[in-house]
Amino acid sequence: MQHPPAEPGMHEQEIDTPALVLDLDAFEHNLDSMAALLAPTRAKLRAHTKTHKSPIIAKLQAARGAVGQCVQKVAEAEALAWGGIGDILVTNEVVGARKLARLAALATIAEVGLCVDDVRQVVAAEQAAAAAGRRLKVLVEIDVGMGRCGVAAGPPAVALAQRIAASPHLIFGGIQAYHGRAQHIRAPEERAAAIDGAIDAARRTVEQLRQQGLDCPIVGGAGTGTFAQEAASGVYTEIQAGSYAFMDADYARNGAAPPFRQSLFVLATVMSTALDGVCVVDAGHKAMPTDSGYPLVRPGLEYVGASDEHGKIVVKDGTRPELGEKIRLTPGHCDPTVDRYDWYVGVRGGRVECLWPVAARGAMA
Repeated sequence: MQHPPAEPGMHEQEIDTPALVLDLDAFEHNLDSMAALLAPTRAKLRAHTKTHKSPIIAKLQAARGAVGQCVQKVAEAEALAWGGIGDILVTNEVVGARKLARLAALATIAEVGLCVDDVRQVVAAEQAAAAAGRRLKVLVEIDVGMGRCGVAAGPPAVALAQRIAASPHLIFGGIQAYHGRAQHIRAPEERAAAIDGAIDAARRTVEQLRQQGLDCPIVGGAGTGTFAQEAASGVYTEIQAGSYAFMDADYARNGAAPPFRQSLFVLATVMSTALDGVCVVDAGHKAMPTDSGYPLVRPGLEYVGASDEHGKIVVKDGTRPELGEKIRLTPGHCDPTVDRYDWYVGVRGGRVECLWPVAARGAMA
């Protein structure tokens, strides 16, 4: 791990940069808001760790009613379980005997599960669970429009669920019905139509499972961009939103953007003012991904270009930041931004209040 970029009590302008800064007031507002929005529904939050990668944040979410966490990788599940999180779902297919053995081993200290979309994955999970002397929870992933992973809704999903339920080493946990591409559809009516299709596919599959005598304890999916629709459907039981805690510039571009505040920033230092109308900061490609565009800056400034360690900002209003000044940048995509840092620097009222490790940084396996 890198040396912490700050110490509690420091002023924000003293933080070493680039640094991952968390505005604690906005962050806590987001956690409280999600809990309040889900309270009137039957859906519970299973927050997505791929965003925050932190057992500390997972515990703060649990304190507000989250039933567990979901992850994309076994290594993320390990970081959570070792950090004291007791209910973890890998919302992904896990392929490879070594990865499955690691996941099954975690079942000694936490309830863990995974997703499948092929009977060969079921057989492999069964073998890993049997070798570990544990039972693994398995969900059938259905394709609800993402066009990535997932078996077809309806009879193909039911057949896979029956195979899981027949295994003495596995527990049929339900279905995974996540439409990730819909999260960033800009037009609200188009976004809603996409999720209507996902809800219909999930509903039909649950009904057909029940016709075959199979309960479906979990219908999981949804994300920050659409969670309200899935939660109100009466079909989804678990909401897998993650970005809501932090937000980013890409979500801000959605029509009818999610009702959360920007809490996550990359703090950068102005390292050059040699060119008229331009300042250069010490945060480029290595500090932030640009898959969702360049970061946003405060009004009057526009981030227009990045190289490995430099970010070029054009001054639009004639007020150029001073050499050495610290500037908050709003990243385009929060999840991979977090994965570039070892520490969250929690700030409140302009002062550093806490430092939290990004425990699952780099957890790709």
